[in-house]
Amino acid sequence: MPKTFSKLSSSTFFLHFTLLFFSATSSGSFSNILSPKKFGLKREKLTHLHFYFHDIVSSRNPTAIPVASAASTNKSHTGFGVVMMADDPLTAAPDPNSKLVGKAQGIYASAAQDEVGLLMVMNLAFMEGKYNGSSLSLLGRNTVFSRVREMPIVGGSGLFRFARGYAQAKTHTLDLKTGNAVVEYNAYVFHY
Repeated sequence: MPKTFSKLSSSTFFLHFTLLFFSATSSGSFSNILSPKKFGLKREKLTHLHFYFHDIVSSRNPTAIPVASAASTNKSHTGFGVVMMADDPLTAAPDPNSKLVGKAQGIYASAAQDEVGLLMVMNLAFMEGKYNGSSLSLLGRNTVFSRVREMPIVGGSGLFRFARGYAQAKTHTLDLKTGNAVVEYNAYVFHY
């Protein structure tokens, strides 16, 4: 009896494997290989964007507000645990009244206990020129007191569809009393 069971099990296994293989490779599969031309994708371009990020946390009309914190956040010299929601203006020059080119919308959180290191999760939504309506998605680490910080660009929309690259942030001004900052950004983006 055990020999019959093992023959039956082997036969059943082979039948199940065969059915599974053919069903996974049939036209009903959950994935397909597509031609980039089908989506109008041509040769990749490299674009350099230069703008200023205005993070205003202390004013009558802040552009970034705390939405969560830990019980120990106020005791932390780095603000560890605070989560901020931002809708920060992006301008062509450091002056806050200069031409508005977009908004940085998303969250940043203090994610380091021994330095001011932020986790940045931002959509850079542009509203000027040919990039109006397009956005870049930035996700990375921002050590605020480093001279230059580099964060990955992990995607985009509109003219930045399929984007990848990086952004360099350099503090232009920082008011330690208010926490308000102007940060110069240079973004280097591959896109179609």
